[in-house]
Amino acid sequence: MSGHSKWSTIKHRKALKDQKRGTLFSKLSGEIASAVREGGSEDPQQNPRLRTVLDKARAANLPSANISRAIARGLGKGSEGALEEVVYEGYGPAGIAILAVAHTDNRQRTAAIIKHLFEQIGGSLGGRGSASFLFDRQDGKFAAKVRLPIHETAKREKLTSLLREIRAQEDITDVYSNAQISDE
Repeated sequence: MSGHSKWSTIKHRKALKDQKRGTLFSKLSGEIASAVREGGSEDPQQNPRLRTVLDKARAANLPSANISRAIARGLGKGSEGALEEVVYEGYGPAGIAILAVAHTDNRQRTAAIIKHLFEQIGGSLGGRGSASFLFDRQDGKFAAKVRLPIHETAKREKLTSLLREIRAQEDITDVYSNAQISDE
């Protein structure tokens, strides 16, 4: 009888749960390494951004060994490559500007993934400064200077699909767009 194996059901649920935890752990490790690199200190008392990220990591039950490796990577030590923050800029459906902030140890791999996602939806990955002039950067976050409304349902669905796909990538920490989605 197909579909009646309790162990099979448990195995599939556990695999899905482990995959989500792994993705979360990778993002938190990247944020820790970035906070150490930008703050210049591995001491949470002297580095408030690191303290905030460590609180999030502990709330997510990130193992202390992973935290130690991420701190070492942020200081430039360890066997893994050092993480760096990269902002990918591009345009999606209806000419909407999109910024994707990534913490990666391999710029080219991440750029290829992001470029592929943009091209699937009919957008394009731009060069440095091609879309960032439409945003103001305040406290490490981007805010759109001008919002563009999207009235067409098809373009709105393509844009939300693209943003969702970009956010799902392991190296991506934040995604910003200047879209104003209206339900008219």
